[in-house]
Amino acid sequence: MPIYEYRCTDCGHQKDVLQKISDAPLTTCPSCGKETFVKVLTAAGFQLKGSGWYATDFKGGASTAGASSESASETKTETAKPTGCGGACACH
Repeated sequence: MPIYEYRCTDCGHQKDVLQKISDAPLTTCPSCGKETFVKVLTAAGFQLKGSGWYATDFKGGASTAGASSESASETKTETAKPTGCGGACACH
């Protein structure tokens, strides 16, 4: 279940509430009792780090340089393989 942040526009009281997505939003402020309690838009609570799929596929910028260096190293290994059988078998 997601955690939503609420803030009263009248008294400024803030509260984090664990709710189902299907639950109706809260409207009554638990501090002042007025109907001015609204959801606050907040950032996601996680950050993608490291060199996994996010950095190589979606991060942008550096991913193209990483992909070109990877393809260059793959080309080198492919050309360095022996071609005794003509390359038609699965031994390579």
